[in-house]
Amino acid sequence: MKSRHVDIAIDAGADLAEGPWWDEQRQELLWVDIFAGRIHLLDPASGLDRSIDVGQPVGMVARRQSGGLVCAVRDGIGFIHPDGNAFELAVPIESDIAGNRMNDGACDPAGRLWAGTMAADLSPSAGSLYRISSTLHVTPVRPNVSISNGLDWSPDGRTFYFTDSSTRRLDAYDFDVETGQISNGRVLVDLPHPIATPDGMAVDAEGTIWVAMWDGGCVQRFSPEGVLLETLGLPVSRPTSVAFGGPALNQLFITSARNGLTPRQLQDQPHAGAIFVLEPGVTGRSPYSFRG
Repeated sequence: MKSRHVDIAIDAGADLAEGPWWDEQRQELLWVDIFAGRIHLLDPASGLDRSIDVGQPVGMVARRQSGGLVCAVRDGIGFIHPDGNAFELAVPIESDIAGNRMNDGACDPAGRLWAGTMAADLSPSAGSLYRISSTLHVTPVRPNVSISNGLDWSPDGRTFYFTDSSTRRLDAYDFDVETGQISNGRVLVDLPHPIATPDGMAVDAEGTIWVAMWDGGCVQRFSPEGVLLETLGLPVSRPTSVAFGGPALNQLFITSARNGLTPRQLQDQPHAGAIFVLEPGVTGRSPYSFRG
């Protein structure tokens, strides 16, 4: 396990911090605290962190090209208006399935939003992965998903990576940027470890894949062929996701959770729920925003 200097961007004490997304224009890190129902906007330079209450669990957030924010919330896809903090549910998803909620999501190179659902009680195969167009047309892409996590694309946009955390696999698909269609699904990485679970991910400019390992206390880096390249240890056991950011996109931000830890574990991990940052030695790519 490789040791790098890890700083705390903010000791947020979040219950379940997730969904980091770097805003290049504002030099802010967007992130969510899922069950608190809050979207956070962190200025790493000053340490100022402000938040927006959306009134329900929120799984991810990104910028809209037309202004404001897009987010995946319990009930579907929502917007935060650019002129303030007002939240509106733009399109409901699975409103007919009691107990399901939206979880992780990401924007593809064409500006479409991809987001998945899951059961609040973690029932297996209860959710689906969806593709949401700029006109808010919702297309089911993959059924029988348990915990949608870790969505990203290769630098050339031709490969889509996806993790259903319950499978402990990193899957890859051929991706058609023009149509948004996926094909030729295959297992890229199989992680049968009985404890650590792959969570959120980010692909760097070289095409390697960085994966937060829930209950593994680390971030692992894989080649596009699925070869483990390095493991970065962290001072918390439950990292949740990663995003490249900073003025030169040469910093890796890592969200983490306190959720589900015992009092003894929390005593041993005083910074659980913090947002960490380190220099991984590579740069990321500019994040994709929602075209809608």
